[in-house]
Amino acid sequence: MNVDLLPLLDYYEREKGISRERMLAVVHDTLLSAAKKAVGPARELRVEIDPKTGEIRAFARLIVAQRVVSKHDQISLAEAQKIKPDAQVGDEVEVEVTPTDFGRIAAQYAKQWILQNIRKIEKELIYTEFKDRVGDIVAGTVRRFERSDVILDLGRYQAILPNRERVPTEEYQVGDHIRAFVKAVEQGPQGPEIILSRADPRFVVKLFEMEVSEIRDHTVEIKGIAREPGFRTKLAVHSRDEKVDPVGACVGLRGQRVKNIVRELNNERVDVIRWSPDIRVFVANALAPAKIKAFEVDEARRRIKVITTEDQLSLAIGKRGQNARLTAKLTGWQVDIEAEAIVVKGFEEKVAEAVEALAAIPGISREQADILVHHGLTRLEDLLQVEPSDLEEIPGIADQATAILEAARAEAQRRTIPLGQDTQTGATGGTGGS
Repeated sequence: MNVDLLPLLDYYEREKGISRERMLAVVHDTLLSAAKKAVGPARELRVEIDPKTGEIRAFARLIVAQRVVSKHDQISLAEAQKIKPDAQVGDEVEVEVTPTDFGRIAAQYAKQWILQNIRKIEKELIYTEFKDRVGDIVAGTVRRFERSDVILDLGRYQAILPNRERVPTEEYQVGDHIRAFVKAVEQGPQGPEIILSRADPRFVVKLFEMEVSEIRDHTVEIKGIAREPGFRTKLAVHSRDEKVDPVGACVGLRGQRVKNIVRELNNERVDVIRWSPDIRVFVANALAPAKIKAFEVDEARRRIKVITTEDQLSLAIGKRGQNARLTAKLTGWQVDIEAEAIVVKGFEEKVAEAVEALAAIPGISREQADILVHHGLTRLEDLLQVEPSDLEEIPGIADQATAILEAARAEAQRRTIPLGQDTQTGATGGTGGS
């Protein structure tokens, strides 16, 4: 029995979950190299390792010869027939050629190789175990930070939660226990790496699959999802069974199911919406509770114009355009939201006045003011509520967003209006199915 190698095999099998068969298999070439040094240039040399005892033996395939010229390649007929009674000249016979004390020497080679390459073996096991777990949710403990990336301890393995996959509103501390979505197993500079995500929309989908039995048994189907991590998610669901309410199934009794998911997402807002093949109904559901007056649908361009009353416009658009933006992502259609051109005395005058008021701000042209007003930004106070990214999505002024907002802030300071504070009471973005 090889007492030098066995303790090392036992330790890594117990602590790292690496089977001794696996370790012995990967060090085979190292042991073969040791055998060649100890035995010499024997013909077709091979090494055999007993996984239970750790015993290491060397074998060579020698040619039976009447007279031995090379002891490394040949064996006499008499010696061959002791091993194989029916051996004849020219036959091949496998002969044990294990030299004295070879087991100890080979074990030292094996130990050295394992100690130097154990991390590589672990990485190979990571890929083997996790390549089929992409799409699962795993739990881990925050161990350390590498720049802005979070390193999680999953037990036997470590995983990376890259900065790009973090939720911007979440902060982590060493020792925190968190769950994350296995996004990929990638080949990095040091071998396979487990890439986790909490920002991926599929993380929310998987949470619903785990929480809602009707989704797991396919009674309820998730038709789409749009997410701004840390802030808001819209999930569209559908059931072919008319007796099943897909939204109610996802929300749960007294809202408990969706509350569990919202808690896992650190209070990110989640709207569960009933999907419909009719784009008008689908968009109306997605924009709820804003009330829609009419639709103009362009099927060829997958574009839909939503008409609301003036008092519902800001509710439909949502804070910083979030409601409208997520609705567009969810449906896959371009969604334009406008106030209705109602036949009310003075409405056109109000639009003109709003354009004039914005155009009066130094740095904002009449053309820019007209575009802003027709996208629901009718007052200076409205401009103080948005970010450059919100304006960059508006055709015609995308490349002028920063300049427009700077002009608005300068005007606000001149008027001594606190930035980000509305001087009137206005409606906020509405809720969805949840």
